[in-house]
Amino acid sequence: MNWAENAYPGYFPSHQPDLVYAPYIYRYYPENGTYLGVAGNDVYVIGPITNDVLLWVGTLASFSCSAHPASCAAGPATALDAARFLAQATHGASKADIAAMQATTYAAWVDTQIAMPRSQTHYDWLVEHGFSAEDFRNSTQGLDNTIWHKLITAPDSLRQRVTLALSEILVVSVSGVNTAWRQFAVANYLDILEANAFGNYRTLLDQVSLSTAMGYYLTFRGNTKANVNTGSQPDENYARELMQLFTVGLLKLNSDGTPSGGETYVPADVSGLARVFTGWDVDTSGYVSPFPPDIHKRPMTQVPNRYETGAKTFLGVTIASGTSARDSLTLALDTLFNHPNLPPFVSRQLIQRLVTSNPSPTYVARVAAVFTNNGAGVRGDLAAVVKAILLDTEARDPANASSAEFGKLREPVVRFLNWARGFGATSPGDLWAIGDVSDPGARLGQSPMRSPSVFNFFRPGYVPPTSSIAAQGLVAPEFQITTESSVAGYINYMQRAVNGVGIGDVRADYTALVALATDSAALLAEINLVLAAGQVPAARLATLKTALDTINPTTDAGKLNRVKAALTLVLAAPEYIAQK
Repeated sequence: MNWAENAYPGYFPSHQPDLVYAPYIYRYYPENGTYLGVAGNDVYVIGPITNDVLLWVGTLASFSCSAHPASCAAGPATALDAARFLAQATHGASKADIAAMQATTYAAWVDTQIAMPRSQTHYDWLVEHGFSAEDFRNSTQGLDNTIWHKLITAPDSLRQRVTLALSEILVVSVSGVNTAWRQFAVANYLDILEANAFGNYRTLLDQVSLSTAMGYYLTFRGNTKANVNTGSQPDENYARELMQLFTVGLLKLNSDGTPSGGETYVPADVSGLARVFTGWDVDTSGYVSPFPPDIHKRPMTQVPNRYETGAKTFLGVTIASGTSARDSLTLALDTLFNHPNLPPFVSRQLIQRLVTSNPSPTYVARVAAVFTNNGAGVRGDLAAVVKAILLDTEARDPANASSAEFGKLREPVVRFLNWARGFGATSPGDLWAIGDVSDPGARLGQSPMRSPSVFNFFRPGYVPPTSSIAAQGLVAPEFQITTESSVAGYINYMQRAVNGVGIGDVRADYTALVALATDSAALLAEINLVLAAGQVPAARLATLKTALDTINPTTDAGKLNRVKAALTLVLAAPEYIAQK
């Protein structure tokens, strides 16, 4: 068990001898009262970190990267393995990206992406492209443009994937940010998510809580202390969603994300926490009205006469009367950040956004353990968490690609990005005028930063009613925005996009595909690799080939038509739409 001590010193901080208590071989760590045991191929932990309940954390194979580090040094065995990894870690990979992935290791690729400098901020892109002109004060113009530009072209592709995931957990929607320069408020919010995608979740909570976008969206900007004369009470919107959606959830959880029984909080906790979020407002100091967009780059500031100075009690913690607004916020966020629910609650959702809708409890437990302690005593290290998600045996096991319970429905936005990034889409005018694609009947039914509510486009626990998924006790979040209308709308929209219609001057590069157009089998194989990591099966490809062979490729126009048809058919294939 030396591998555990080397890989997880935060839990197993010293070298201890093997002891035997049949059927377990175990070690005891007096520093923290933790027992680590192995029985056959199963690994168990018990101690204060598990509430003294024996917890199965997986098989020895689950920890193969820790037990046998050399096994994780090898890169993907095939191009299909490389493409499958990139499908989980990015919004789309080109043939060149797949080849580059084959030349490195999974861990090295993640480390390189984490170390990569951030690309230009959304806020700076808006300014550079003239959207700070007075004409745009009361519009959202520019926001969709900068989002699409970055999602399609940014080289820090893992950061972009994680940022989009975080935007679907810590939700802000531009439609609910009712202020001047709201495109700048939301751009700055996205920049906060991106800056902290590989940072610490505690820092992220602080910056999100003081962002003007969140202040407007969840209506606590200008929140005022209780008034005994009028009977008014502080707005509870942010306090409620901060607990329910951003940190601890509704139900008490075990460390593997399974319910342990009981509710996490009660209405009185919401009321107590809401008192913390009084007195915060936009910082306009140094400016005169009408204010410029730069006010949205600043954290919100305190208006002392609106702040509740009395005691604030929630989740069993009392912030003493007279505590300053800043100190109260710090204590409140520290309480939520250190709640035992936070690691499994956030870890499971990140796994769902990147890898699979139904991670096993042991997968969640392993990632949550890294969230709790990155091995160096740091809680909330998102870089370590993301790496743990992508390198986990459950994510990397090729056998899971054929498991009916593994994987996820690709979000419509991700499908669009798979095509755009996979085939080098560009915008010659640098405007990226793809726009709002929320319409499910005619477009994608989902558009970044335009969620219909704080509950995102879909809930993490959504179960399609009267479905085989429901019968198996599984969840399928993305099915919440999947209807007959949206399926048809997606296919029609992607057919237009592939043909360069309805997306401004954005165009993909089909040069390499046109070179394969006379061989429809080779053409399909290439697209299957780039878009679907080879998941579209031979029988489906044979059907698609029959359709493509009806298109005459003897002219340049015929070749291009065959390429566009092949792309549209693969983008519509069920085996592509389900990411494995």
